Amino acid sequence: MSTRIQPTAQVDETAAIGAGTTVWDLAQVREDARLGAGCIVGRGAYVGPGVRIGDNVKLQNHALVYEPAVLGDGVFVGPAAVLTNDHFPRSVDPHGRLKRGGDWEAVAVVVAEGASLGARSVCVAPVRVGRWALVAAGAVVTRDVPDFALVAGVPARRIGWVGRAGVRLVEREGGTGGWECPETGELYDEKDGELAPRA
Repeated sequence: MSTRIQPTAQVDETAAIGAGTTVWDLAQVREDARLGAGCIVGRGAYVGPGVRIGDNVKLQNHALVYEPAVLGDGVFVGPAAVLTNDHFPRSVDPHGRLKRGGDWEAVAVVVAEGASLGARSVCVAPVRVGRWALVAAGAVVTRDVPDFALVAGVPARRIGWVGRAGVRLVEREGGTGGWECPETGELYDEKDGELAPRA
């Protein structure tokens, strides 16, 4: 399976693009970025230098993934979502001089396997979005998101749980910390603010 890179896309020669990955028009993939197999990089999306992206990841149109972000397998980044990298952003230093690459420390957004970031959501680094979590459209993530959490708002707060299918889980009768996916029937257990699939 070969890669597909549109003529108007800019892919640095040092970037590694996995088999079956498509990079659409006007997208930019910077130096030393690593994209796995079967990915889709949408129109106008940006992948910063050294960013690490797993297999089967979708970056929708105009998504901005700044270095040193790390995205696990199966991650979805919605249209115009932003993964930042500067906890204290400034254009200039205290003396008014333009800041350059060595004048600040880039910090990462890490998005774990299967997680989804909704359209126009913002992840303010440093932050981790857990496995299979779902960040609602327009949310601003300022603290770590647990595995399977559904978060929304500004700042984002947990409003529920989701399963691997992305569907909001339903609490089982009795309220004993058991949750069920209405689509797949998978069962999950909640303990101490964390959710895990039932063994």
